[in-house]
Amino acid sequence: MYRAMPEETFPVPAADLKRLDPKYVRRVVDYVTAEKPGTVIVDTDARYLYHVLPGGLATRYGVGIGRAGFEWSGRAHIAYKREWPVWTPPSDMIKRQPSLEKWRHGQPPGIDNPLGARALYIHQGNRDTLYRIHGTAEAWTIGKAISSGCVRLLHQDVIHLHDHVRPGSAIIVMGSAGTANV
Repeated sequence: MYRAMPEETFPVPAADLKRLDPKYVRRVVDYVTAEKPGTVIVDTDARYLYHVLPGGLATRYGVGIGRAGFEWSGRAHIAYKREWPVWTPPSDMIKRQPSLEKWRHGQPPGIDNPLGARALYIHQGNRDTLYRIHGTAEAWTIGKAISSGCVRLLHQDVIHLHDHVRPGSAIIVMGSAGTANV
């Protein structure tokens, strides 16, 4: 499941499972919800992303989430998704980290690109939230509040999710104590 993926456009190394808490390994779990199959639910407190399946099940993935001050919660949709996306840091991020100026017009795809192997773009209505679900090779970040607001999964997990989520699917990001502030 977390093997090297040399067949990818940019070869993905095997995940370093010594740096991943076993509770964050992808698995199908019982998950009762009123949301319809295909919905993506991010539980920021537990650090899990659920992709709702039929029959009271979901695929559960371990995730890294936004650190303090960069959290987002609410109901939105997956507007589109990309394989090996270009990453363009927002202007506010460039202000905080001037070294990112070189990527103002986009960092080319690749294994070192912050979005990684896949990205799912979150919109509310016609508005881009600037938050993404994306890949990382940094297994130690899964289960942590560490990002600038995006939801990160291991490359192998975001590839799996990308292959199963359709554009237009609902996404619910639950804030602290299980609320989705809309």
